[in-house]
Amino acid sequence: MNVTTSGPFIGILVLAMFFGDLGSLPAQAQEKPHLYWVYVGTNTGTGISLFKLDTSAGLLTSQGTAASANAPGFLAIAPNQKLLYAGIRMPTTDNSRVAGVEGFSIDARTGKLTPINQESSGGEEATFVTVDPSGKNVLVAHYSVATVSVLPVASDGKLSPKSDLVKQTGSSIDPQRQTHAYAHSINIDPAGKFAIACDLGADKLFVYRFDPVAGKLSPNDPPFVWVAPGSGPRHLTFHPNGKFVYVINEMGGTIIAYSYDADHGTFRELQTSKTLPADFKGTNTSAEVQIDPSGRFLYGSNRIDSNFLTIYTIDQATGKLTMVGYQPTMGRIPRNFRIDPTGKFLIVANQETGNIVLFKIDQNSGKLTPVGTPFEVKSPVCMKFVAVE
Repeated sequence: MNVTTSGPFIGILVLAMFFGDLGSLPAQAQEKPHLYWVYVGTNTGTGISLFKLDTSAGLLTSQGTAASANAPGFLAIAPNQKLLYAGIRMPTTDNSRVAGVEGFSIDARTGKLTPINQESSGGEEATFVTVDPSGKNVLVAHYSVATVSVLPVASDGKLSPKSDLVKQTGSSIDPQRQTHAYAHSINIDPAGKFAIACDLGADKLFVYRFDPVAGKLSPNDPPFVWVAPGSGPRHLTFHPNGKFVYVINEMGGTIIAYSYDADHGTFRELQTSKTLPADFKGTNTSAEVQIDPSGRFLYGSNRIDSNFLTIYTIDQATGKLTMVGYQPTMGRIPRNFRIDPTGKFLIVANQETGNIVLFKIDQNSGKLTPVGTPFEVKSPVCMKFVAVE
């Protein structure tokens, strides 16, 4: 039966007969918006850059600046899509590197951001910012001082002073980069019950039980997951089904696949995959890891002498990865990249060459094809999408 021959409405009704209700339709059967604002955070004081992506036309256009901010690096979007939070450098009289978070309200019609307030996040170098699924808390990882913190969010989006600050400890085998802990990221699991912090210096995934009402973190049992010495875990991403987690290791040039027990916040290692070709020569640090919305493809970025994305397919039953190939990023130091909510396009932020590049995703293989010409953005380090109204 061709369910589309009687029009899209009848087609969806027929699909609903098979899948029970519209909410349980597969992701590709649910219509998504095709226009998105793209917010680009930078390590400069110039503010948050704004672009518009048309996923129907495959067109990315510059829209100027969404808002001014002081070195707004890593960005996070609230679950309601109405608020954006940026890790910033707080103003000081002595030029010290005090980290903070600034909140903005999003005008989905124009893409512009309106400042709400700022709060110190309790550390230096806010290298990662996220919002918990309830939208009631912003969590921050501070790289150099190895702390993670929680900042409560009021109903109007205003940030409150931090409700918790945890110091991570540990070391590993590298005498230059692992003499102490370095908190590189913190993620909340899809259920909002556990927070996982990748620590490059300790070679651990610290796992915390998370109380969104109190804004508190407490050690899970067990309190961490070891990774291979010298790996340097940096970022992680959850599979859309919530059953698998993938960790990219900056120093080891690997991605570890885990099965995830959402009830207990525990991990079981499934596989370790290299991000580099066997004959690669030179220096590399791996950076970002992302999965497309369908859960079929995984990408990891590699920097310095590599500067390409590694592409994998994901076995939906086992969670294991199969190598597809490599895609040069048309720039140097691809610190960050993001896949649009439709799963059609991927945008890479090349930090050192100061450009962002649009790629089209092949829906059968996951391979990437560059689209258009790169856009200049000084020191881009993070990107987020919000649907245009």
